[in-house]
Amino acid sequence: MEVKEAINKAKENDQFAFNYLLDKFWNDVYAFQLLRTKNENDAEDITIQTFSKAFDKIDTYNDKYVFKTWLITISKNLHIDLIRKQKSSISNTSKTDDESFYNIVDDSPTPEDKIITEQNLAKLLRDIKKLKPHYQEVINLRYFQELSYKEIAEELNEPIGNVKVKLLRAKNLLAAVITKA
Repeated sequence: MEVKEAINKAKENDQFAFNYLLDKFWNDVYAFQLLRTKNENDAEDITIQTFSKAFDKIDTYNDKYVFKTWLITISKNLHIDLIRKQKSSISNTSKTDDESFYNIVDDSPTPEDKIITEQNLAKLLRDIKKLKPHYQEVINLRYFQELSYKEIAEELNEPIGNVKVKLLRAKNLLAAVITKA
């Protein structure tokens, strides 16, 4: 399968085409993010977000541009957004004698936030249980047990590429379940 053919099939929601594009460009996007973030977990998370966003917006892809460049641009923008969020949590309040004092925003949850979070978590768990067992398992291992892809691959005795694809599918299916509810 060629990239253009895969893109056209992906626009028609062909899962094999999505898998082909993910496998073909994963290393390029991941390497790009690893250079930027200097952190494997952040690079992995942003790469997943990149493919998730790209696949959600595949209909907006303009074939005048190289697909890899489009993916890298999405990835770069996601990283910039992450940096902006991190910077906004620390606000510079005053400067005296060339010293900077920072007011760290207290983002610890209020009692109301805790109740809402517990309710949201309970709903999320109910939604996760609507997925097939192998998707439930991969979501549990990644997000609740916080295992790396390598650890999940070892736990499931599957290639790391399968784990990445399975997790991406699980997230997409979960998103569909959540939006239906």
